[in-house]
Amino acid sequence: MKKINILHLYPNEMNIYGDRGNLLTLMRRIEWHGFEPVVHFHHAKNTLPKNIDIVLGGGGQDSAQSDIQDDILMIGDELHKLADAGVPMLMICGMYQLFCHKFITNTGEEIKGIGIFDAETRASSQRMVGNLKVNSEFGILYGFENHSGRTFLNQGQNALGKVLRGNGNNGQDGTEGAQTNNVFGAYLHGPMLPNNPRFTDGLIATAASNLFGEFKLKPISDHYAYAARETAKKRKY
Repeated sequence: MKKINILHLYPNEMNIYGDRGNLLTLMRRIEWHGFEPVVHFHHAKNTLPKNIDIVLGGGGQDSAQSDIQDDILMIGDELHKLADAGVPMLMICGMYQLFCHKFITNTGEEIKGIGIFDAETRASSQRMVGNLKVNSEFGILYGFENHSGRTFLNQGQNALGKVLRGNGNNGQDGTEGAQTNNVFGAYLHGPMLPNNPRFTDGLIATAASNLFGEFKLKPISDHYAYAARETAKKRKY
């Protein structure tokens, strides 16, 4: 069976709000599409595996971002090369912030990022919490945001989508997340991938096309996912 290699960055430090569910969902849908998922966990001071086809990262506390700062800066050039090569990646919340240029915490600490996204984040006194609805090229995306960081995209940096409900990047400009090549950043927890199967399959299709050339997705029954999306549409909190 053909293999698709998933790299999960910092699973111990950057894995709150159930973001591990993104990995589980990705593994299962890769199997349903006829491939074998192979998972590699990257921990600080380790080297990256040779084969990387999809990269995932989750949310974490400010202290956790500070703890892994030195390591992600060390592997930053390798992640940039993967991004330039078209490898699909999804970074949620804290890892999204570390894929920007920097994050200024509420204590004034500057945590440097690797700058795949031309953007930066500053902590605020207002926590942005609630159901988030976003219009994107993958259709409507649903998730639950819970962050005090306000991310501002520099001119020319593409967003993941436009906010239809909630705050998104900063609660001001109507943008949510970022996209550079096939790398996506988002504040959509929940986790994101189970509620948004079209987006998930987009990551898989990109990885499969990179590896094997022309690729056609297999039909999958997503009635549970769409039932969850219907619930998300109606939830106030």
